[in-house]
Amino acid sequence: MPGTLYLIPNTLGPADGNTADPLAALIPAEVQARTARLDYFIAENAKTTRAFLKLIAIQHPLARPLQEITIAELNVNTESATLPTLLEPLLAGQDAGLISEAGVPAVADPGANLVRLAHSYGITVRPLVGPSSLLLSVMAGGLNGQSFAFNGYLPVDAGERSKRIRQLEDRSRKENQTQIFIETPYRNQALLEALIAACQPKTLISVATDLTLATETIKTHSAERWKQEIAAGKGPDLHKKPTVFSLLAE
Repeated sequence: MPGTLYLIPNTLGPADGNTADPLAALIPAEVQARTARLDYFIAENAKTTRAFLKLIAIQHPLARPLQEITIAELNVNTESATLPTLLEPLLAGQDAGLISEAGVPAVADPGANLVRLAHSYGITVRPLVGPSSLLLSVMAGGLNGQSFAFNGYLPVDAGERSKRIRQLEDRSRKENQTQIFIETPYRNQALLEALIAACQPKTLISVATDLTLATETIKTHSAERWKQEIAAGKGPDLHKKPTVFSLLAE
């Protein structure tokens, strides 16, 4: 009988390693305990996964010494042809944990392809509770939480990016739907400025930065208000900080 593939939530940034339980506010105790019982992981980054497991081990002893735990990498450079190999231990009856670099696996994450393949093999997939930056941004942004769409990354080219923003704004207006997207952290400021320039003045733009961290900031303003804030030097500090952007047009 195949093992179970557990989808294990990760932190959205550095946890406070100086507390007795640095993950307590982010990862439920039962999820930590389940993670500690596994000795095979498929992760986007082996190094950061080991650091995450060290935090788990503070309250929940690991099934094996950390150096004996197997961590296979799955990231954007992983070829599709190698995915079946990652599932071989599960087909042999071993449980495994899928861990994303940040947040929940398989959402804006290469793990989605592995989950699809696991289903085709009859492997049980169990998602575990933890922080999702996308859902947290929807919760806190005050835009339409009944209908929303995640659009991933927008084009890097300025002209194509502006065109795409206008398309998403038009879709938002017609369907009363929140449009969500992300950007490589060092291009965050450029994206916010592109949003302000491309959107209609009354279109609402929500910017959620460093979610769950001590430096978390979440603000929702009209494009016109954002323009005024930035002109007055009151714009948010987005440089190299994970940020989720959303818009809702009238």
